[in-house]
Amino acid sequence: MKAIKVLFICMGNICRSPTAHGVFQQMVNAKGLSGSIEVDSAGTHAYHAGKSPDARSVKAALSRDIDIRDLTARQLDDYDFEEFDYLLVADNDNYHLTLESCPKEHRHKVKFMLDFAQRTTIKEVPDPYYGEGNGFERVLDLLEDACEGLMFELEKKLKS
Repeated sequence: MKAIKVLFICMGNICRSPTAHGVFQQMVNAKGLSGSIEVDSAGTHAYHAGKSPDARSVKAALSRDIDIRDLTARQLDDYDFEEFDYLLVADNDNYHLTLESCPKEHRHKVKFMLDFAQRTTIKEVPDPYYGEGNGFERVLDLLEDACEGLMFELEKKLKS
């Protein structure tokens, strides 16, 4: 069986999407599913291509024993639409930007990260980049919830 491929998408690929990537990769590894589920992240813009995640995202993730320091920002590529089974976006802006680039036959793969959340009804992961205070912690809370829901769905798929 071919691996299920998940791509997390935000604007610059230095805050929300690499955090989601790290959270979900840790869940995949903890369940011994790294041969069955592949995880990546990208940005709709190339602002930070080739750069490491934002230091505040790294610090917040490390406080929960999630290490995203080895991730590198990249821009969403046409190849991604064909390659990935799930294209999970952080917010409305990135949803529309992703759909604009996405061929019609792959649009069903584009969803919001928080579509899988079980403990919140909000739709968008707020961008903590320009914020103050605990924005990065809030992002982690939301993404852990969403990733748990996603894992639940993918485990069902892998069993069927």
